[in-house]
Amino acid sequence: MNYKINFKIGLTQYSLSNVIEHNLEKAKIFIEKAAEKGANVICLPELYNSLYFCQTENIKYFDIAETIPGYSTNQLSAIAKRLNVVLIIPLFEKRNLGLYHNSLVVLNTKGEIIDIYRKMHIPDDPAYYEKFYFTPGDLGYKVFDTEFGKIGTLICWDQWYPEAARLTALKGASVIFYPTAIGWHPYEKEEHGKFQIESWQTIQRSHSIANGIYVASVNRVGLEKLDDNNDGIEFWGKSFVSDPQGILIAEASHNKEEVIVAEIDLNRIEYIRRNWPFFRDRRIDSYHNILKRFDD
Repeated sequence: MNYKINFKIGLTQYSLSNVIEHNLEKAKIFIEKAAEKGANVICLPELYNSLYFCQTENIKYFDIAETIPGYSTNQLSAIAKRLNVVLIIPLFEKRNLGLYHNSLVVLNTKGEIIDIYRKMHIPDDPAYYEKFYFTPGDLGYKVFDTEFGKIGTLICWDQWYPEAARLTALKGASVIFYPTAIGWHPYEKEEHGKFQIESWQTIQRSHSIANGIYVASVNRVGLEKLDDNNDGIEFWGKSFVSDPQGILIAEASHNKEEVIVAEIDLNRIEYIRRNWPFFRDRRIDSYHNILKRFDD
């Protein structure tokens, strides 16, 4: 496939409700906005069509899951084709009876499914009880050949792991997308909030630098409470794109719904990798202990 030297990516940051149909229509609106700004590849937030239900463990939320192909791909394939864009659609996948994943599907400009990615690292923290719902991914790290270029995808908790970013970059991705649902527990925001965002952004920008690659992180915004028995999560937005030197080239606010667009430039990747040749100098003969849980 002949890839473009430059193409534009669109990140859609918005709030979500407990009505799936409303969230789908909102996704369509934001896809349109991104396309109007010139985006060729457009990414939605993690679990794009629902509130972040993992704040609690409740089997009723398995009813939100959908198959691939299924509801979302059927609804969004036409808009991908009409706008001539590639879509990254993160969703709650029902793989089979009683088997579920936190996944994403990529549609090409014809509205066809290229492939899917299943989240590899599954957290289990207060109000992020994902292990109750999601089986860890078993498809490995993916790069998708699109009409505009090779793109990599990881999901949220994956973003903290340099191994995941490295393996995705080694497959030839020019950009790694991280659809995300991350925010503050309201009771700890004042004390820890500033440093949590800084850590979140720093680790992802470091992936850009270490791999000479663009990174695009797509978050949601707004306070989400499933009921009155918990404080909820205040999602902090701050969707951003960093370039192969780790420089922020686009960034959203922490509380507004918006679309940000950035350009992916293969010549920029080439230039940075010539000057910081981390791939050249890797000592692949010395990394065998990385396959151990801990080297003791």
